[in-house]
Amino acid sequence: MTTREATVRDVMVRDVMARDVMARSPVVWGPAAWGGWELGAAAGAQAALFGLLWAAAGLGAAAWAAGAGYGAALLALLGNAVRRSGRGALGPADRVTLGRAVLVGGVTALVVQGWVGDGAGGAGPAALVGIAAVALLLDGVDGAVARRTGTSSAMGARFDMEVDAFLILVLSVQVSLSLGAWVLLIGGMRYAFVVAGWALPWLRGGLPPSTARKAVAAMQGVVLAAASARALPEPVAHGLVLGALGMLVWSFGRDTVWLWNHGRAGETEVGHGTGRAGLLAERAWDGGDPVCPAAGGPGR
Repeated sequence: MTTREATVRDVMVRDVMARDVMARSPVVWGPAAWGGWELGAAAGAQAALFGLLWAAAGLGAAAWAAGAGYGAALLALLGNAVRRSGRGALGPADRVTLGRAVLVGGVTALVVQGWVGDGAGGAGPAALVGIAAVALLLDGVDGAVARRTGTSSAMGARFDMEVDAFLILVLSVQVSLSLGAWVLLIGGMRYAFVVAGWALPWLRGGLPPSTARKAVAAMQGVVLAAASARALPEPVAHGLVLGALGMLVWSFGRDTVWLWNHGRAGETEVGHGTGRAGLLAERAWDGGDPVCPAAGGPGR
């Protein structure tokens, strides 16, 4: 064995040993494993956003608590996902998604603000729609960055899907305050599908890419954001949201039939920039789960 071959072998052995230590040491290799500056920057940005919303919309205690809880869960889940993926840091596209996740934290706080009726600020609805619109517009940016920089990853795709899913969920809560509890079906359908997959493994099979699925996924966020503004006549808002729900049911139904017919034989092309997904992941963003009917299709 030459000296170079021995060196290469030693490097490979050290890499395998390092990954094994990371997998066995969740306390040591938590969020700190993906860079303290990223953790600190995300926490600081979230706090700054809450401060701006407090000045503009008068965030109350419940909104602050919800936002803080969301931020803590986000960083804990993301740190766990990075640790499980064996990566040492977030990629460029992941940082864009992290920025979107910070914006979703602001939307969450404002939704709780409206739900409990806490605070006296009048800018809440406008701020909510504005922040949600930016988060939706940036949904395609992280995918483009991943493709351009060659940093696509299953973990990044999963992270993107989870952020999209939670945004749809909180927007569903917001719209349900004015249109009725039935709107929660939009935000909750993906989560219900994940739970059903625990009992029916064939529902966890992979799905082929679908432009229609991505279009339906994008429609949910746009329609819910528009309805959240409460600027549309109520019959129009009802019609749009009901139509979005109908398309979502169709999308889930179509993909469920496909999964039933194909079992778990389908191969998945997971991508960044996908649509609906959920935080009830079996393995906390490990990037190993296939795209489900809620996922909108590959983009990264």
